[in-house]
This record gives sequence, structure tokens and C-alpha cells, in this order.
Amino acid sequence: MALTRTFVSFSSNDIGRYRLMCVWKAQEHIDLDFADFQLDEAINSKNPLYIKSVCRAKIRRAETFVLLIGADTWQKTVFVKAEVEVATEKECRLIGVNLNNCRFKDAFCPEFFANKGAVFHPASFRPPPSNW
Repeated sequence: MALTRTFVSFSSNDIGRYRLMCVWKAQEHIDLDFADFQLDEAINSKNPLYIKSVCRAKIRRAETFVLLIGADTWQKTVFVKAEVEVATEKECRLIGVNLNNCRFKDAFCPEFFANKGAVFHPASFRPPPSNW
């Protein structure tokens, strides 16, 4: 079965959580797998039109858009907001992953993502069992 092509969006402050997802994805003992369509490198620009054009190329090929929602994600109105806008235009499946383990949309959810029809899920970044 083919993996879901997924674009993961996050605040730069949450890059460690994204990297942990990638490490766990590589482990056969952890049930987390997706085809990662994240950008290959950071975009060196503050121009929203340029950012959206670069993101659009990747998000256009993704089926699912995952937003890691941390304490400052709501403030990320240049990069993250642009990614959300492109994913919404493309009609990707939207998933909000609450890094505070909340099971529903809460106060940390950015306004630009809150009413887009996303499913919200708590993050489970607990270390794997020591016996694997």
C-alpha cells in the first residue's frame, strides 16, 4: 500500500519535534509512517508570494497537511500561514497535532487554521519502550 504523501508544517521552534517524527518514521518498531513532502531546505525570504510559490510546488503533490501546533505557531504568519493557505486551496486533508497533547482545538491553534475543517490530534512524543 502506498504511503500518504504528507507535508508537515511547523514553527521553527518546533523543528525538534518534526525531526523526532522523521527519526521515529525510520524505526520499524514504531508505528508511524508517511511519505514526507517537507521542503528540502529553508526558504530565505520574507516575501509571502514567493514563499507560497515554493510551498505550493511541494504541497500540490501532497494529500495530507499536518500542522504541528506549539506555543508560538499562532504567531507564524509568514511561513506557516502561507503553507496553510496553500494546503487549504489545494483541499488537502488537514490534521492539527497539538504538541501540548490536547485532544481538540484549543487556544494555541492559530486563527488562520482554526476553522478550516481540520481534525485535531494530541502529539504522543513519549520515548519508545526500552525493550525495542
